[in-house]
Amino acid sequence: MGKLTVRALRAVLAVVLTGTVLVQALMVWTLASGSDPENGAPLLTPMRVITILGLGAVQVALVCVWRLVTMVRRGTVFSHAAFRYVDGIIGAIVAVALLWFTVTAMNAPGQRDDPGVTGIMAGIGLAILGVALIVLVLRMLLTQALARDVEATQMQVELNDVI
Repeated sequence: MGKLTVRALRAVLAVVLTGTVLVQALMVWTLASGSDPENGAPLLTPMRVITILGLGAVQVALVCVWRLVTMVRRGTVFSHAAFRYVDGIIGAIVAVALLWFTVTAMNAPGQRDDPGVTGIMAGIGLAILGVALIVLVLRMLLTQALARDVEATQMQVELNDVI
């Protein structure tokens, strides 16, 4: 991965991380201070809590991607240490999907006249879980690459012994 690519990706990650932290802080401040501009709409407080938790999950994924980019840059991504970060990304995506399903369930009673909205929201939740499955497949590819790397190293040692 080139230096320009790494810098660009890190810049994007830093901007998104900063934005999520600011939004999270504002939501926590609104909840803690009691200065609700919506005058206590029934589902607003739970939705804010879900949003805060969802942003936390996004932040976990961003930090894990940052660490993986660092490992790629150093050439150490094909190691067992990378699995912890890939697992963190998978866990964060699953958490976001579960939070989205919670929002879908909370929104469903208000959509009795138009149940298609709930169906679309459920479909989006399934798509989020699909992203987690894609990352899981990529984790399996990392496992195979690591096994091939170990095998190649062993073969190189055996070849060196023969020579």
